[in-house]
Amino acid sequence: MMAPCQDALTKQQESLKKHRNFLAYRMNKLSAKKMDLSKKTAALKEKIKMKYDDIKRVLDEDLGITLCQLDMEEEAMERTIEENIERCYHLTQDLDQQLAEISIQLDMKISHDQVSETEGRIMETLTTTDPELVQMDEVKNEQLLSLTMNLLLFIRSQVPVTKKLFQTYAQEVVLNPDSAHPKLIISPAGDCATYTDTWQEVAENPSRFDTILNVISQEGFKEGRNYWEVQVSGKTYWEVGLTYPNIPRKGHEEDCWLGRGPESWCVEYFNGDYTAWHKGVPYRLSHVTGKNFERIGIFSTFYGGLLCFLGADTMTPLFSFCAGMFTDTLHQAVCPGHDNQGTNWKSLLICDASRSAPIL
Repeated sequence: MMAPCQDALTKQQESLKKHRNFLAYRMNKLSAKKMDLSKKTAALKEKIKMKYDDIKRVLDEDLGITLCQLDMEEEAMERTIEENIERCYHLTQDLDQQLAEISIQLDMKISHDQVSETEGRIMETLTTTDPELVQMDEVKNEQLLSLTMNLLLFIRSQVPVTKKLFQTYAQEVVLNPDSAHPKLIISPAGDCATYTDTWQEVAENPSRFDTILNVISQEGFKEGRNYWEVQVSGKTYWEVGLTYPNIPRKGHEEDCWLGRGPESWCVEYFNGDYTAWHKGVPYRLSHVTGKNFERIGIFSTFYGGLLCFLGADTMTPLFSFCAGMFTDTLHQAVCPGHDNQGTNWKSLLICDASRSAPIL
């Protein structure tokens, strides 16, 4: 009979083996999931590529038809001009022959009727071969060019397609002044955060950041898809992202910074460099180093816990996080940053993400 301690160890060993087997099974399932996601993404990319190829083919066919029409019109006008040149040439030959006859037979009398007939042919030819009679249909061509411009404007209005899609997920964002650091001025509408050197006379409360220059949205969301944009033009330092409501608010804890703890995600811009942050891990975004965006867009979906940051001007992808699942309500969060040696006084402005930025 086993000693009690041996029996317990044996049970523990069996339990650990079961857990180990389960973890091995889970790893296999995760690997299979990864392959499945890769296949689905590849299939979707191929379908979308085929659609873009179809669009290009339709546009190329339409371009061919339009150019062919213009070619036919050009050929018709060229034929007319060549016929008129030939007609003038034949008449010139006739005139040369008559002049030669006159020079040889100066003493012969040429009938008045013959001279009148020749003059009549000359006048008729000059009238019917007038170059001004061969004209392009300028009005029709202007209409054709206008229609082409309208097509271009329509296509531009529909791309990037991610912009059109994300705009349908746009929601109003109102910043919560009760969460704002005392050195931040929040506009009455809650759509603007501005750094100031002056410590604001504000009430202390548990939700206020007292060290880090953060402010989060009044309302959060915990389902579906969400898209919002922040105007960042003219600034040299900022952070924008999403956070759970339990992000630390007090003291100098590293987790108070956006993206430094497990409760938040952000993209930071500082003096030309972009960095994505989550759980304190920095991801340098070297592909956009030195680029200046007017707006930053943030898209999130609770389906799969996906969070994407974009340069909203051109919908340039910056970085994506995949949480697998979000475990709490998400709040929009911004940090306009300190003055950065006098270069960073402009405000962060929450934009109407359902509308494109005006072209300046």
